[in-house]
Amino acid sequence: MRQTPNFSGWRATLLHRIDSNTERLTRQLRLLGFSVELSWEPMPNNNFPDLALVDADQGWDGLLPWSGAENAPCPVVALLGSEAPSRIAWAMNVGASAILAKPLSASAVYPALLMAIAIHEERKTVRERLDHYEERIRMRPLVHAAVKALMASRNLSEEDAYAVLRSNAMRRRLPMEAIAASFLAGTESLPEVG
Repeated sequence: MRQTPNFSGWRATLLHRIDSNTERLTRQLRLLGFSVELSWEPMPNNNFPDLALVDADQGWDGLLPWSGAENAPCPVVALLGSEAPSRIAWAMNVGASAILAKPLSASAVYPALLMAIAIHEERKTVRERLDHYEERIRMRPLVHAAVKALMASRNLSEEDAYAVLRSNAMRRRLPMEAIAASFLAGTESLPEVG
């Protein structure tokens, strides 16, 4: 996280039964600028809040409409009073990237929020980067096919055919996979080497 966020206008959903912890947490979140929705029903699978806070002691599968930290559409903070490994594992599985210990201390809220947001942003960046690389790997056979086609049609060595693709990709500022696909589809004519 590059800068401290301004929480004014952010929406937080607090999935917890009403008790002294929720009252303290709601008050603290509102002081930070959040609008807070308190619920103890499963979160709908649309219109996600900017932040989810969930009771990890009593939470159940299906309380949040996703599973796995990589699928969490917003930062998640777990409220946890137990040391049970199964409860900690459940919190991690729903994507919690910070924990607020119960009974709640108001001074612990802000650092937990910053940590959850920073880790969520980092997970999102890593996921996008992995998706990009997986797509490039999936398209790699096109590059190989284009190199083979260039070798056959222009009597080039493998190295020279690859150089033609690479230089054209660099000149056009496109991935080699895109140039290779266009060439194989017949929509791209590649210049000679050199």
